[in-house]
Amino acid sequence: MAALLAAFFYNHNPHKMKHNFGAGPCILPQNVFKEAAAGVLDFNGLSILEISHRSPDFVAVMEEAQDLVKKALNVPEGYSVLFLQGGASLGFTITALNMMRNNKKAGYINTGTWAKGAIGEAKAVGIDVNVFASSEDQNFSYIPKGWTAPEDVDYIHYTSNNTIFGTQFQDIPEVNAPLVCDMSSDIFSKPVDVSKFDIIYAGAQKNMGPAGATLFIVKDEILGKSTSEFMPKYLNLKNHVDKGSMMNTPPVFSVYASMLNLRDLMATGGVQGAADRNKAKADALYAEIDNNPLFKGTTAVEDRSKMNVTFLLNDDAAKEEFDKIWNDAGIVGLKGHRSVGGYRASMYNALTLDSVKVLTEVMNEFARVKA
Repeated sequence: MAALLAAFFYNHNPHKMKHNFGAGPCILPQNVFKEAAAGVLDFNGLSILEISHRSPDFVAVMEEAQDLVKKALNVPEGYSVLFLQGGASLGFTITALNMMRNNKKAGYINTGTWAKGAIGEAKAVGIDVNVFASSEDQNFSYIPKGWTAPEDVDYIHYTSNNTIFGTQFQDIPEVNAPLVCDMSSDIFSKPVDVSKFDIIYAGAQKNMGPAGATLFIVKDEILGKSTSEFMPKYLNLKNHVDKGSMMNTPPVFSVYASMLNLRDLMATGGVQGAADRNKAKADALYAEIDNNPLFKGTTAVEDRSKMNVTFLLNDDAAKEEFDKIWNDAGIVGLKGHRSVGGYRASMYNALTLDSVKVLTEVMNEFARVKA
């Protein structure tokens, strides 16, 4: 049976297309790949990989990328946009240092691996961390609710989408303290009210561009007010704002490809257009999971992520058969993280509904022949 199913889906994929459900680095629209590749060969006479970051050509790229971020997210006046390095993992430290004030206290919501990483780095630089809400008691399968946020803190931090466990905040937490958010895996996937945040940060490699750049959207009034005795020059966001993200050599190619991708985003309906497409993809896959007797979801229904869908087989004995047919259908990156097991379908902006339909057809056909 497995061989017949595999042959069916193999024959229905004559061009051997790959449907990339990997959790990161991201996929990008094909036209963005082509433009970025062309820039590697020739960007106004040189390769984008070799031009000076001080040249007028690249300064124009950086300025356009920053401007596109502001347009895409309706960033209000009084905020600066930065493209730095180090990923969100360095962002854990950067945000803690830059938000540290006299209290040297912060509130954190623990919803998984990356939130725990942020908590650890805040403690490492001298922050007294209050983890006032956590879903660790049920292996991070839900978003905590019913909590009371502390007010005697310098800031409150949360992770908007949890790639490993498949949960996502559906609304911005209401708190009475400055708010910081790691939006690495769902930025540009839906509209967000930037005015509610003091710092938003996000690694590029999910919805924005190739790994290498980290986006910071920073409220200007928080700059230069840290009370930390430990503040290396590179970690001080004010220095980067003062230099327009050019304090040192920026991640040139990642910024360039992100700019191209942001152009494409704005030309295809902007963030709201992406949100509509992402909802259609998530609705289709969750409907299949809920209606298919062979599968079950791993997270609370109300907290399900539209970016990372996690699910299990009800019978692990069917794993080998199922793995063969989705592989032969051209699907890649579907294996779940070891913390959850099963499967994880990451559906970032550039993944098409057609790719999601291939996965749901595989699941549906597998259930039909197993019945």
